[in-house]
Amino acid sequence: MKLPVKTKIPLLVLSDIVVFYISLLLALFIRYRSWNTDIIAAHLPPFTVAFFVWLIISYIGGLYEDQLLKNTPEFRKSFFGVLASQAILMIAVFYFLPSVGIAPEIAPKITLFIFLGVFAILTYSWRVAIHTLLASGAPQERILIIGSNRSTDELVEHLQHNPQLGYEISFWMQGGLQDTNAEELSTLIRDKHISLIVLPAHIKKNNRSAKIVYQSLIRGTRVVHLSDFYETIFKKVSISELEESWVFEHLAAPRGPYESIRRMIEVVIAILLLLVLSPIMFIAAFFIRLTSRGPALYTQTRIGENGTPFTLYKFRSMYASKEKNPDADASSPVWTKAGDMRITPMGKLLRLTHIDEFPQLINILKNEMSFIGPRPERPEFTKSLEKEIPFYALRFMAKPGITGWAQINYRYGASIDDAYEKLQYEIYYLKHRSALLDLAIFIKTLKNFVAQER
Repeated sequence: MKLPVKTKIPLLVLSDIVVFYISLLLALFIRYRSWNTDIIAAHLPPFTVAFFVWLIISYIGGLYEDQLLKNTPEFRKSFFGVLASQAILMIAVFYFLPSVGIAPEIAPKITLFIFLGVFAILTYSWRVAIHTLLASGAPQERILIIGSNRSTDELVEHLQHNPQLGYEISFWMQGGLQDTNAEELSTLIRDKHISLIVLPAHIKKNNRSAKIVYQSLIRGTRVVHLSDFYETIFKKVSISELEESWVFEHLAAPRGPYESIRRMIEVVIAILLLLVLSPIMFIAAFFIRLTSRGPALYTQTRIGENGTPFTLYKFRSMYASKEKNPDADASSPVWTKAGDMRITPMGKLLRLTHIDEFPQLINILKNEMSFIGPRPERPEFTKSLEKEIPFYALRFMAKPGITGWAQINYRYGASIDDAYEKLQYEIYYLKHRSALLDLAIFIKTLKNFVAQER
């Protein structure tokens, strides 16, 4: 289906609205064998509330993410997980909240089960159909990629495996404008029906290269920089394409009023959470001391905003003794890895449930951390990573967070390559941070937490 990429998600949401209310009307007709306006009016308010809950759960479940806009096992798993969650929630509300605004005599509970069956069939069938159309239709953009590096390799592989995004790589000029096809660029664009040229930033600095691309531009072919296209597709910034001028343009702007408001909100939330979670924290501290030697609370030096060291608070999840944890007092620490033998049995539970992070609420109150931001690193790692990864120090432009854009989009970092990938997400967050992005991170953090618990 030839749809602009930016309109696919809004249209999908709109179609979900239509399918939801069609399902409700069909369920009511099956139940009552008529189109009684009074009955329809009685059901609309509670089911409308249920639909908004469906949208939220669908978003958390990833049903509006690009990678799930195709008929894969991952989509089916997410879809039926979301459907089951919504069904359980609606059943609980209809059965335990008397009448939920619907008169008991019109038997809303029977209608609910009919609705769930109709909605499951219709919405799944529609999703499968729309995904098939997105994957099989003519691409929105036929792309010519110029140059070859780490970013282009990643782009090519991703677009080839995700046709539902609406892009087709018609030609890849891997040798850049030194390629043998460069002189035939105009013919190539015409013959391959190229509508978009993706080129690295350094090409615009070469007069000959810029002239060739300019001739294509005036013929109606769109031209975008590799860094911008990469950011659009992956929601992260390509470090290999990053330049100092980009940093001045996108990260040097003064912070808006949201930063001040966010600080006040975080203080209030941190105080409330400390009060609510204090019984759990007390129990966690008790069992940490009971099951292994050492203090319940663990402190560690981390690097915060502007490169300033601070003391991070966590519940201890590793053995404190040198005998079982050689890194306990080591001057050359190592990253934690899956199956790490230094983690205590209680520590595994703490990490799984993220209870070990609860004491960081104190860091938030001390204005050393935020709820959302780059994860703080140990100074020993920071020194080596700044040498190995370009622009690594940019992550210190914001206060570190308990969760962040990198955490919800990439696995736990345990190597320089992982730190490189996470930095690309962190720079994206620095460029786009806003109330809306923070809300999206919070919701996706809940999603990842629920998925991990399952």
